[in-house]
Amino acid sequence: MYKGIAASRGIGIGKICRIIEPDLSFEAKVITDIEAEKARFSKAIADFVEETNAMAEEVRKNIGPKEAEILLGHAAMMDDPAMSGEMFSMIETGQCAEAALTAVSDMFYGIFSTMDDEMMRQRASDIADVKVSLLKILLGVKDVNIGSVPEGTVLVCKDLTPSMTSQIVKENVAGIMTEVGGPTSHSAILARALEIPAVLSVPGIVDSVNDGDTAIVDGNAGDVFINPELDVLSEYIIKREDFNKKKAELQKFIGKETLTADGDKLEIYCNIGTPKDAKKAMECDGEGVGLFRSEFLFMDNTHLPTEEEQFEAYKEAVETMEGRTVIIRTLDIGGDKDIPYMDFEKEENPFLGFRAVRYCLAHQDMYKVQLRAIVRASAYGKAKIMVPLVTTVEEVRTVKKLVAEIKDELRAEGIAFDEDIEVGCMMETAASAAIADLLAKEADFFSIGTNDLTGYTMAVDRGNAKVAYLYSAFQPAVLRSIRTIIKAGKEAGIPVGMCGEAAADPLMIPLLMSFGLDEYSVNPVLVLRARCIISKWTKAEADALAEKVMAMATEEEVKAELEASAKEI
Repeated sequence: MYKGIAASRGIGIGKICRIIEPDLSFEAKVITDIEAEKARFSKAIADFVEETNAMAEEVRKNIGPKEAEILLGHAAMMDDPAMSGEMFSMIETGQCAEAALTAVSDMFYGIFSTMDDEMMRQRASDIADVKVSLLKILLGVKDVNIGSVPEGTVLVCKDLTPSMTSQIVKENVAGIMTEVGGPTSHSAILARALEIPAVLSVPGIVDSVNDGDTAIVDGNAGDVFINPELDVLSEYIIKREDFNKKKAELQKFIGKETLTADGDKLEIYCNIGTPKDAKKAMECDGEGVGLFRSEFLFMDNTHLPTEEEQFEAYKEAVETMEGRTVIIRTLDIGGDKDIPYMDFEKEENPFLGFRAVRYCLAHQDMYKVQLRAIVRASAYGKAKIMVPLVTTVEEVRTVKKLVAEIKDELRAEGIAFDEDIEVGCMMETAASAAIADLLAKEADFFSIGTNDLTGYTMAVDRGNAKVAYLYSAFQPAVLRSIRTIIKAGKEAGIPVGMCGEAAADPLMIPLLMSFGLDEYSVNPVLVLRARCIISKWTKAEADALAEKVMAMATEEEVKAELEASAKEI
């Protein structure tokens, strides 16, 4: 058995087809005809953009608009002067196009691959994919065609790139294994969108198997079996049938309210990163958007987005949700999210430095542009403002003051907006948990960001392998912080949501129900699963479990009790 990261749920059984990438080595020649080389590179870029846009259209039709955005982002990347401009500059010094492409791509890859945030590291994967695609064009190497694999194929490759995925015939691929990638990588996102079982980051798997080997891909547990014994194969055939039956049963939760087993109403919202993602939230039956990560409007740009650009993006998301709540997190940058045109100064410890609301309140002209855009968008639906990385009451008061000023300006200009637009806190720091009772008197709502709350509470850099074992939302210190925040919100009469990964965790959900969490914001594809889990627990059962768990002293004890008490879905 091989072990990897469970990235897309399900059990896949089939015959292996390895995707071996071709040799893309080249001789770095010195160029004398600079203009001809620049023209050759320009044509390669044009061909790449044309091919990528065509693939994006296929993905849009066969998978969905969110997944097509990944490929469209690849095409847009080569329009970024920060990348292509650097490449052309190198060609002008006499470097061949292949060498210029490789040097600049590798430089940007190095920058993004060392960042802590998984989504930022995914940009490194995007850059690598673009580099490979352009090298193939420049070297005249034909792409691997995986669209013709037979039914029952298990794809094995170093990385499942978006360009590969555009060729997949979903009905023919039983499972996917890769050597790299994490739960939020494009490989995982695309596999989940295709509903193909996938296990990623299986060390050395490409060289460990042969074409035609029988493979079992357990996308639930992250296990892989190659040429399994008959008893193992029989066991997993039964597991596959059981999983598919349960998956079909989730369909009965479409269009239903989110109710506990004793009839209490909760809400399942969705986390999104672009306005287009709101459509996916609707398709997956989300009851609102608990987190719209607005920084992607800034990161996918070469300049500060204008008020109109931001307004149109927020308006699109709000209108798409048809009156459901859309919580827009204001710009959360700094730390591992650097934006070149914003000239961040290098800091000794950026995660504890000048970032998020701290940066925004120090650049109020820029911040008011974003706040104006959100307030204006509130006229078209139910928009809310969420402030990230709150550590003091003064920060919330200052943001509310700016919003009040903006309302006065808009009234004077005759521009419509929601007079009752709410301003809430993202509770993700140890400080915010410690003063949750004080913040609850200022904020209209709380949303718990468990990813950062875990890191800041446990003083852990999750990118540091030596201390990663401490990074768990099931640590007693983190659980107590979550309970404290929810209790403070409930006592103040404000709603409390959660937009971290823990909100979708089947083990965590009964604890959150007991604590009194109102809103669970999850990846859109997990909406029905979360709704199903909630429907299996009564408040009394959740309270009894929480009482046991909250008396425990270690994460190991907590996890063991939750796993023993878990209810089948």
